[in-house]
Amino acid sequence: MLTKTLSLNSSESHDDHGSSNTVLGFWVYLMTDCIIFASLFAVFAVMGNQFAGGPSGKDVFELPGVMLETAILLVSSITFGFGMLAAYKGKKAALLAWLGVTFLLGAAFIVLEIHEFHLLIQQGYGPGTSAFLSAFFTLVGTHGLHVTAGLIWMVVLAVQVIGNKKVTQRDLTRLACLSLFWHFLDIVWICVFTFVYLTSVV
Repeated sequence: MLTKTLSLNSSESHDDHGSSNTVLGFWVYLMTDCIIFASLFAVFAVMGNQFAGGPSGKDVFELPGVMLETAILLVSSITFGFGMLAAYKGKKAALLAWLGVTFLLGAAFIVLEIHEFHLLIQQGYGPGTSAFLSAFFTLVGTHGLHVTAGLIWMVVLAVQVIGNKKVTQRDLTRLACLSLFWHFLDIVWICVFTFVYLTSVV
């Protein structure tokens, strides 16, 4: 009995240690992502006024649509938060429901972003038109790819949770990492909305 208890405690300690290392490692990854986006913002700051005789932000950006994208992504961050609360309480069904809502909101954001890109290219405002538009498409497109990766990750985690009888510690660790990633993308998008769209239009 004592041996079994010691073995169980050792296993739990190992899981906790592994979880801490996973989260720490993911923080390091987020720091590298911060550097990537900081570089893209710097490029946009340099090229933001190089229109090459083409359109400026006032000519191509429509704030109502961008504000809708922003609202959708911010709400998805809230719904993910509710999902995490359900996960920590061991409420598997509620967790999956909130993940589903978050996925739909994230997918809606991507659809709106693709629609925006399609309209710009259709009007002749593609990334090859000017340095300004090239920097814009690169920055916003990189963010969109990250959101898409987050959605795929969300589906994978949901499938794993469904396959377990209950929400495990490993599930919680992976969900916590995805939560950090998702909230990070929200913060990046707020910066995009402020420094790319607003400053270009105002």
